[in-house]
Amino acid sequence: MRVVVLGGGLVGGVMARDLARDGEFDVTVADVSAKVLGRLEGVVGLTTVRADLSDAGSIRRVVDGNDLVVGAVPGHMGFAALKAVIEAGKSIVDISFFSEDALALDALARQHGVCAVVDCGIAPGCSNLILGRMETDFDQVDRFICYVGGLPAVRTWPWEYKAPFSPSDVLEEYTRPARYVAAGRMVTMPALSEPEFVEFPEVGTLEAFNTDGLRSLLVTVKVPFMIEKTMRYPGHIEKIRVLRESGFFGTEPIEVGGIRVKPLDVTSHLLFPSWQFGPGEEDLTAMRVIVEGAKEGRRLRRSFEMVDRFDRGTGTTSMARTTGFTCTAGVRLVAQGLWKRKGVSPPEFIGREPRCYDFIMDELAKRGVMFQETITPLG
Repeated sequence: MRVVVLGGGLVGGVMARDLARDGEFDVTVADVSAKVLGRLEGVVGLTTVRADLSDAGSIRRVVDGNDLVVGAVPGHMGFAALKAVIEAGKSIVDISFFSEDALALDALARQHGVCAVVDCGIAPGCSNLILGRMETDFDQVDRFICYVGGLPAVRTWPWEYKAPFSPSDVLEEYTRPARYVAAGRMVTMPALSEPEFVEFPEVGTLEAFNTDGLRSLLVTVKVPFMIEKTMRYPGHIEKIRVLRESGFFGTEPIEVGGIRVKPLDVTSHLLFPSWQFGPGEEDLTAMRVIVEGAKEGRRLRRSFEMVDRFDRGTGTTSMARTTGFTCTAGVRLVAQGLWKRKGVSPPEFIGREPRCYDFIMDELAKRGVMFQETITPLG
């Protein structure tokens, strides 16, 4: 089967290597950057092609002749790229974190007979998958909470943070209003709001804050309380709030020394270099998903916890592992015909099928990404 990966960056490159490693797929990676593609030269079973993935016509040319597409472009390009792939009549498994509603393309995907699995990463992704599975296992789900964060293994001043995926997507998390569900109604709060401390035995104390991570769950699942919170090391929220409230994330141009510039562009130019991981610099991903509900007259809490770390053997970041391997599991799921639904499918749809849920979790476990489940009776 011929597979093309759109985007060969921090996560896209790892996915391409994973798909090519067993000779299961003939893999092509498309990216506009020669430097990015150069890192993939010489990988057996993998070819590269330079392409401007911000252009729909270029995407159509790249996907032509391929059986399946993997979307791994930055969030600001994600929706348009997904639409272009669907219009080309190609099935896709996508991890792009864009602000638009992917379900708006459902009718278009069904019209073209396309299977489009979206948000197929760690969160959104595994979090949705778990909730979908719990929907089928519980008689009634009352509460869903997801805590997730990708962090440097070693805290260094001033930010005590590095971006394990596209830094521009990180800034989106800090500026996009956060939506969650309380008492059956959608609530909108500023990003970074309602902070709380969360303890992870292997990591220590982290601070969690509201981000807009529920996405499709807001419309596909009827649970009276649902929320996702992103985690950082304590103190990070206040630093980002100062920048945001001082206008450093503004998108309207201002005049500085006779030159009109966007504050966000300047902020990004200054922040991104300090947020880059250095060679061999290690990261970790911490995640906890809590689902509460009733089954056979008993109230239960089922918690799924994962702490994943940088792979020293391969030099693969934890965020690339947890996000990328979830996506490649989704690719194999579709390629093997285990998921055939036409239209746009967020991961909670897949989680409702026990065989598909087990397939993805087994693929992750084979690669060392494992969730520990705890079941606690509630009064």
